[in-house]
Amino acid sequence: MERFEVYVFTALCSINFLISCLLFSKITREQRDPYMDEIFHVPQAQKYCEGKFHEWDPMITTLPGLYLASVGLIRPVVWLADLKGSVVCSTAMLRFISLLFNSGNLYIIYLIICRLHMKDKSRSSSRRMFSALALSTFPVLYFFTFLYYTDAGSTFFTLFMYLMALYGSHKAAALLGVCAVLFRQTNIIWVAFCAGTVVAQKMDESWRTEWKKRDEKSPSQVPLTISGAMRVMRFLLEFLKTPNNIKAVVLSTWPYIAVAVVFAVFVVLNDGIAVGDRSSHEACLNFPQLFYFLSFTLIFSLPTSLSYQMVVRFLQSLRKQPFVYAVLMTFSLFLVWKFTFVHKYLLADNRHFPFYVWKRIFQRHELVRFLLVPGYVFAAWHFLDTLRSKSLFWFLCFSACLVAATVPQKLLEFRYFILPYLLYRVHIPVPSLPRLLLEFGLFTAVNTATVYIFINKTFQWPDSTAAQRFMW
Repeated sequence: MERFEVYVFTALCSINFLISCLLFSKITREQRDPYMDEIFHVPQAQKYCEGKFHEWDPMITTLPGLYLASVGLIRPVVWLADLKGSVVCSTAMLRFISLLFNSGNLYIIYLIICRLHMKDKSRSSSRRMFSALALSTFPVLYFFTFLYYTDAGSTFFTLFMYLMALYGSHKAAALLGVCAVLFRQTNIIWVAFCAGTVVAQKMDESWRTEWKKRDEKSPSQVPLTISGAMRVMRFLLEFLKTPNNIKAVVLSTWPYIAVAVVFAVFVVLNDGIAVGDRSSHEACLNFPQLFYFLSFTLIFSLPTSLSYQMVVRFLQSLRKQPFVYAVLMTFSLFLVWKFTFVHKYLLADNRHFPFYVWKRIFQRHELVRFLLVPGYVFAAWHFLDTLRSKSLFWFLCFSACLVAATVPQKLLEFRYFILPYLLYRVHIPVPSLPRLLLEFGLFTAVNTATVYIFINKTFQWPDSTAAQRFMW
């Protein structure tokens, strides 16, 4: 970074942290006691603060990364400030850990954007900084900055891992991947993504070499046809049959392979991925989850990508390849028909926004889920179109990890979309400054509304006197 950019970005980080601290103070005053999943996380962290590492709440399904990180951050502060009493590992102190992770996310996202788009000299520093700022305030992630949840820390270590992978520090990336998995087991998918990007890079090189031997220009995009798919399949088979290619891949990705092996041993010994309450976290083939994510991505990326030209390109694509879209529509309808699952929590817990999305859209009529399929197709095309600058094999790797991260989840939970959305967003071309301001404005409006509703629109259940609050 140039010196001026360093000063401006430092000021931006400071202002962001100050505003977040003010919001944190307001939310903590209004909701002093642990809320929602905090009723499990806070007592568990407090046990760790007391050195009771052998005690575990069986309702917690994640590994103890959040609690270990909390103790590691709080203990030095307690020693330096000579803090004693209930303030040590209090709910407010533990929530503040998430706020620190959020500040780290802003910096990590900025570094990732600089790394991914460093060859494009037209991208000004202001656009990189505003892009990072907007993404650090991404509504679903930003809301949980003020509560003691795993999301902020999980996002921090996963993005930090990816940053190290981008710089070729794969051993460091693998260690950070272990930290990410300790926060949330499903982050093993993004460890695989980091390894996959290495493999994709080698495949890109081999792909270009093959076309150079034929004295032909390597196509940047393979047409969505049967012949195009067969061409890619033949190349993949040839690549995997070559011992030198396999050796090069293993030598480049062995740190990630080691993490995957350790994780596999854990799954076998634990008899599953979830640590505690497994009955509510059963995996299934909920393919419409992918459609929900694509729709979610379309909505939140509207300010940065949607335009008249994009709609025209979609209509042109629809006109040129009607058979492909007809098959896609038919297949999507089949997946919605046969593979839609509804978790009991989605129908029962009226404190979460997805409850109202499902009730007011999907439950209006049994045909609604099928009528939404054309929208899913457009969302899928939008996803492809915005990532058209990426290489074919990178896109295949990201798509495979996206499917693995979304489809097995039975519960419609927007928090599960945080990491795939951020990784999608940092890879699209850096938008213009007006579009970034629109994006930041949208995120700010959603955050303002979410915090306002959480603080002011409380309600009570018939069988409880405690105040209930709406949240993501």
